[in-house]
Amino acid sequence: MKNLFFFDSMLTPKIITLVYWLLLLASIISGVSYMFAGYGGFTVSQFFLGLLIIAGGAVSARIWCELLIVLFKINGNLQRISHDRTAEK
Repeated sequence: MKNLFFFDSMLTPKIITLVYWLLLLASIISGVSYMFAGYGGFTVSQFFLGLLIIAGGAVSARIWCELLIVLFKINGNLQRISHDRTAEK
C-alpha cells in the first residue's frame, strides 16, 4: 500500500494491460458486427473485411500498448541507473 501512495511503483502499466484486453475485445466485437451486419445480408467481402478489422485492430492495440510499456521500462531503467550512481558516491 505504501508503494501506491508514495509513487514507488507505477500503477499505469497494470492499467495498460487491462486497456489492451478491452481494445482487443472491442476489435473482435467490431469485426464480427461488421461481418454479419448490413442491409444486403452476408457477403464474402464483408466477411473478409471483418477479419481484417479484427486482425488490424489486434495488431494495432498490441503495438500501441507495447510502446507505452516500453516508456515505463525506460523510466524504470533510468531510475535504477540513477540509484546505482548515487549509491557509488
